[in-house]
Amino acid sequence: MTMTTQQRMPLLRLALVVSVSAASVAASAQTPARPQQPAAQPTAPVSAPAQPATQAAPAAPDNNRSQAYFHAAMAGIYEDQAMNTGQAEFVQHAIEEYKSAINADPSAPQLYNGLADLYFRTGHAHEAESTAREALKIAPDDIDSLKLLGRVYLRQLSEQSSSSSAPSGPVLEQAIAEYEKIVSLQPKSVEDRMVLGQLYLMKHQQAKAEEQFQTARSIDPNSEEVILNLARVYVENNNLEQAAKIIESVPQSDRTPRMEFTLGATYDQLKRPKDAIAAYKRARDLQPGDPQTLNALAQALLSDNQIDEALAQYKDLSAADPENADALVRIADIERRQGKYEEALAAVRKARKIDPNNLEAGYNQGLLLDVLGRYDEAATTFEKMLEQPALSHANGAYTAEEKNNRGIFLERLAAVYHEQNKTDQAVATYQKMIDLGGDTGVRGYQGQIETYREARIYDKSVEAARTAVAANPKNRDLKLALADVLVYDSKGDEALTVAHGILNNTPEDRDVWREIAQIDILLRRWKEAEEAVSKADALSTKKEERLNVLFMRGELADKQKHLEQAESFFHQALDLDPNNPLTLNYLGYMLADKGVKLPEALKYIRKAVDLDPTNSAFLDSLGWAYFKLGEYELAEENLRQAVDRSQTDPTVHDHLGDLYEKTGRIRLAAAQWEISLANYAKSSAADIEPGDVAKVQKKLETAHVKLARQDSASGAPKP
Repeated sequence: MTMTTQQRMPLLRLALVVSVSAASVAASAQTPARPQQPAAQPTAPVSAPAQPATQAAPAAPDNNRSQAYFHAAMAGIYEDQAMNTGQAEFVQHAIEEYKSAINADPSAPQLYNGLADLYFRTGHAHEAESTAREALKIAPDDIDSLKLLGRVYLRQLSEQSSSSSAPSGPVLEQAIAEYEKIVSLQPKSVEDRMVLGQLYLMKHQQAKAEEQFQTARSIDPNSEEVILNLARVYVENNNLEQAAKIIESVPQSDRTPRMEFTLGATYDQLKRPKDAIAAYKRARDLQPGDPQTLNALAQALLSDNQIDEALAQYKDLSAADPENADALVRIADIERRQGKYEEALAAVRKARKIDPNNLEAGYNQGLLLDVLGRYDEAATTFEKMLEQPALSHANGAYTAEEKNNRGIFLERLAAVYHEQNKTDQAVATYQKMIDLGGDTGVRGYQGQIETYREARIYDKSVEAARTAVAANPKNRDLKLALADVLVYDSKGDEALTVAHGILNNTPEDRDVWREIAQIDILLRRWKEAEEAVSKADALSTKKEERLNVLFMRGELADKQKHLEQAESFFHQALDLDPNNPLTLNYLGYMLADKGVKLPEALKYIRKAVDLDPTNSAFLDSLGWAYFKLGEYELAEENLRQAVDRSQTDPTVHDHLGDLYEKTGRIRLAAAQWEISLANYAKSSAADIEPGDVAKVQKKLETAHVKLARQDSASGAPKP
């Protein structure tokens, strides 16, 4: 039993009466000299004289008991001095006094407990354990000895955990055994049942843990620790509904902030965002300003698409903790989604001042600069981030997490180079991803293939794809990428051969049939494309898979000029995923290009651009929709951005030429149509719609005639 100073004082007073004068005790308390000890005093814990198992030790004579009281009191004084001064010698004096007390009265378990407690508090777990066991030989049901042993084992388990090894083995078994005895002796102790339940969880005995927590709950129905640990049992058993019900069973007026927070987290996992938000709000109201709660509430609001409220919460979080860089990053992310790019950039720059090494802040800064069209600044930002120690090791050795992070930054930097039409730099950056290996390396190969393809350098695109397949012969995605680029390099038959060679009569054939259908669409083999889509459809079970099939059916119908059928398929796809940017853009552009349902088309495309503001195809679609609506200033703004991001796309230059022609700038229009024709000349037949080149050629010829007339009338050609 641990004895406080107040508990020791009666012993001290008795010792003063029986053994010594008050003056001598005071003198001994002030002098750290070692007290006189019996001649045979050992330095290790003293074992009590052996006694029969069923027979208690005989009572000590009164004079020996008096000596025991005296030495126990002196031990207490030395303990206090050790605590007050921090000098280890007082600890040793206290130990020796306890041993003297035990020698004087070996039948008193509280003396063993006092010594064992001192050993425990001074880090001598082995001595504490052996001394407590001596006490249990005298009194097998002594609750203080049992609890002290339990504490010893709990500390050992904690040390195991901190050394990264899972708590297990004999120490865990011993701890469980002690607390099972304690609970049997003190069945109404909520605290002890909680400890025993936790120990059962460490041993993965969820049923036993639940039994202890339920018993504790019957004793104290609204105990925070009981409720939360019981909920934890159900969460670990993947019974989230029951975990929520346990906390819900506590009246709201009795719930603590931690209960409400845990309930919110449980609702989050159950995909019940509105319930999660309500729980987090109650936790916030109970504990205003708590950063963890504010962050969780903001994230839940964001997940529920309550953008404005989420932003308000993150701003509250930032106000409560101005040095919280993560809150500023979240603010910037939301403002970017709202199209407030300059405000977002200011927030993320502030975050980087607080934490210059924050990877997410650096990534978002580069992304925002890219969105704003400040490509050189964006590239510089990503380049500098890649020089940070967290992302760059001279020896080339990276952990899996470091490889992933480095790959993300390299991929974004390569995309910026690609937007700047710096094909060689983009390809070289993707090569650095390839050098990292694994999934990052595969993405690097895919990036090289796509960069060359979009630059209309088809032979190098095929070469990169063949190299990728040779380096990863079992990777189906790279084989599909090879099949895809072979079509653009006018090798349609080989493309189909490669794709068919991947089929293996498993559900994995779904993606292969989709690629075969895409190849057939590019080759304008409508019947074969229909058959391939149907085979992919038969293997599609997940929502995303069904969405892909509907998208392809819509594309196939559009290519065959079946507008109503195509529109129906795209609407079915949006029913499955209303926020799919590819579907939104395709449907919107299809309607705008045909000049029908223009307000509806604009709505779809604007949403796609909000989801992916750097996508040149989406920006072109948006500019084209504005053009069709007669909103020429907005059309020009978006078409110019599209041209900046995709300088080799003939359609984008054609659209900008139409805008210039419509607004009376014939010479600018002619320049864009000339660029369009130059890019068409580099393009694959699979990438050109029939008749498109002839239309642009006719517009250019008409422009040349108009310009000739203008120059003739003015007397000189304009630059």
